Parts: sequence; structure tokens; C-alpha cells
Amino acid sequence: MAPRFAIVVFPGTWSDRDWMRALTEVAGAEAEYVFHLERSLRGFDAVILPGGFSYGDYLRPGAIARFSPIMPSIAEFARAGGPVLGSCNGFQVLCEAGLLPGALMRNRHLEFRCQPQLLRVERATPPFTSAAAPGQVISVPISHGDGNYYADDDTLARMEANGQVALRYCGADGLPASGANPNGSRADIAGVTNEAGNVLGLMPHPERVVEEALGGVDGLLFIRSMLAALSGSPAAV
Repeated sequence: MAPRFAIVVFPGTWSDRDWMRALTEVAGAEAEYVFHLERSLRGFDAVILPGGFSYGDYLRPGAIARFSPIMPSIAEFARAGGPVLGSCNGFQVLCEAGLLPGALMRNRHLEFRCQPQLLRVERATPPFTSAAAPGQVISVPISHGDGNYYADDDTLARMEANGQVALRYCGADGLPASGANPNGSRADIAGVTNEAGNVLGLMPHPERVVEEALGGVDGLLFIRSMLAALSGSPAAV
């Protein structure tokens, strides 16, 4: 039986259909939309929090969504070790809910950026990046105005020591480069995990690059990694 993914839909979510296509039509997994008013994730093997503008990004992105009825179930699912991935607005929601460290602020240049983006995979580990090679450079698009990741010095030091930085913005050679960081994030951070490693938040949109006809397939490495972790088989690099 194929793993079942819950795609959480808040008012204002708009990447849910892209995730549904990527998971079911491209990757062959099973997926179901779960509306924010639901209170159970029973029967699901993984959870996706897609991008968008939950509740219109009022107050700040993710600040209202964190109080949705589904969020306690997501927190319980994560505490039990279930894989939870939040991209873009989903990342913001996870930070607001305290499931990930740090916060997402307005882009330093105060501009909305929608563009292809080079990323370096910091750790090739399950359940999210085992299909990559350590240090691999991938291209995954961004689309955000509030992607400036911030954590204080002590938190950032703990994250670095724990290996919680999953992805960094980089140049073509994988190294920091002028203009490579699109939003001002500290330490060029594009994605982080919780201490247990089963919750990932990233600002880029993997669901947009799963078919060559749409510009590439680098987004599939996250899905393939999750499928491998859920099935107990090695991920194809």
C-alpha cells in the first residue's frame, strides 16, 4: 500500500493542488486534502503544509493559522515521529506554532521574490534529503515576501551543532556568493529541521519542480526521500 500524505489546506492556501499532482500523479503516492477545521490525522503517514497566504497573512504569515483546529493534531503527529514538511507559508506556520526554531521576517530588501533558486543540501539524511548527495546543489524556485529566516545567536549555534540546517542558499559551486541569498536569511538558511529531524521547513517550493517539462525535477528528491523513509527502503540518489 502506498504511503498516505495529508495535504493541509488553510483559507488562503494555494500550493495544495501542486502538491497533490506532485505526490499522486508524478510520485505515485496517495494523498488527501485535510481542511484546517479537521481535528484528526488518523490514517496518514506524512503531513504537508503547502505554500500560500493562510488567513491572508494577517498580523504576519502563519500567525493565525497556528491556532487552527488541525494544528494540535499536527503537533501530536510530529511528537510521535511522523514526517511533517512545510514549504513557504507552511514553514512560516511551523515556526509560529513552535514546531521549528526561529522566525520568518520580511525580506531584507522589502521586495517579493519569485525566481529559480540554487540551494546546497547540507545533510543527506532521512526522511527528507536522503535522495540527495551531501553538498549537492539543486535548483528549487522561491516565491515569497517574508522568507528572511532569523534565529538568535544561541539558537543558531545549537542548530548548527545539532545539524538542523538542512538547506542553504548558494552559488553554482555550492559556496556562499554575492546575490545568492534572496532574502537576507541568517547564515544563508533556506530550510531547517527540528531537533528530532522529522519536521522540515523550507522557503523554496519543491512541488513546482517535479517534471522536466516544468523546468526540472530537483523537487522530487524531497518526495522520494520521504517515500523511501516511509517504506523502509533506500532512496535513489
